[in-house]
Amino acid sequence: MGRKRSLAIGHQYSSLGTQPILCGSIPGLVPKQLRFCRNYVEIMPSVAEGVKIGIQECQHQFRGRRWNCTTVNDSLAIFGPVLDKATRESAFVHAIASAGVAFAVTRSCAEGSATICGCDTRHKGSPGEGWKWGGCSEDVEFGSMVSREFADARENRPDARSAMNRHNNEAGRTSIIELMHLKCKCHGLSGSCEVKTCWWSQPDFRVIGDYLKDKYDSASEMVVEKHRESRGWVETLRPKYNFFKAPTEKDLVYYENSPNFCEPNPETGSFGTRDRICNVTSHGIDGCDLLCCGRGHNTRTEKRKEKCHCIFHWCCYVRCQECIRVYDVHTCK
Repeated sequence: MGRKRSLAIGHQYSSLGTQPILCGSIPGLVPKQLRFCRNYVEIMPSVAEGVKIGIQECQHQFRGRRWNCTTVNDSLAIFGPVLDKATRESAFVHAIASAGVAFAVTRSCAEGSATICGCDTRHKGSPGEGWKWGGCSEDVEFGSMVSREFADARENRPDARSAMNRHNNEAGRTSIIELMHLKCKCHGLSGSCEVKTCWWSQPDFRVIGDYLKDKYDSASEMVVEKHRESRGWVETLRPKYNFFKAPTEKDLVYYENSPNFCEPNPETGSFGTRDRICNVTSHGIDGCDLLCCGRGHNTRTEKRKEKCHCIFHWCCYVRCQECIRVYDVHTCK
């Protein structure tokens, strides 16, 4: 699986929101994405922002794991060869990036940053007692449509990897719909909240990241099946184990085992875990035993300047002293 099949937007798009966009100058876009860019040029900064927050959330969720969602600067395949394999890690990256695009576009529409979209007026339902509809309900269906049209444009082959990527992309977008909630504002004398106006809102993106990380931990292993159809051979996926519950559209799927990421390996994209900071008191994956893959760890002391002995003065400021504190830092051998 060539790297060109990986996510197409990387570090070089961080400035999309600050300059006019020339779609033809964006490297790595397939023809359908190029047409989409030209038709929806005003929301392309939000698309780029969505991929960016997806990467940041991936790095937060995997900060204590052997693979910590490291990105590389010199390739369109922003995660290097890691996404070449159909692993759990690939499943999560596709899901979180697709969710990020849907999230950022939806938020941009609600904030009025784009003229082609706005608030959702379709799914209000009957108001509850003591509140009424108001504000700007976020149009997650439009954001999901943008994500689907852009991200899935690369997944049009009749092979197993395209089927896996499409499924995980959709799982990422579905997570937002699952986590939409009512957000309300109180009205009345002295904030008595006699009446509330409420609207549909997306959760914080951290909530989406936590949700998809749980899906990563429980991802379903699949096997590839080939079928002969009128257009030729088509690959599909089915669960590897019949005694487990079949994955739903909310679940992540994969069909290749992950490397252990203990040692550097340019073929798999593993950077290894040498010199990574580990938690000496933890028995989990972030602990020095597991993160360091049994090689042991080094300990050094580190002095840090911190504010201390802070006193509040009326009115109204806080005055602090500066203290030097010594910490033990543990790194993998």
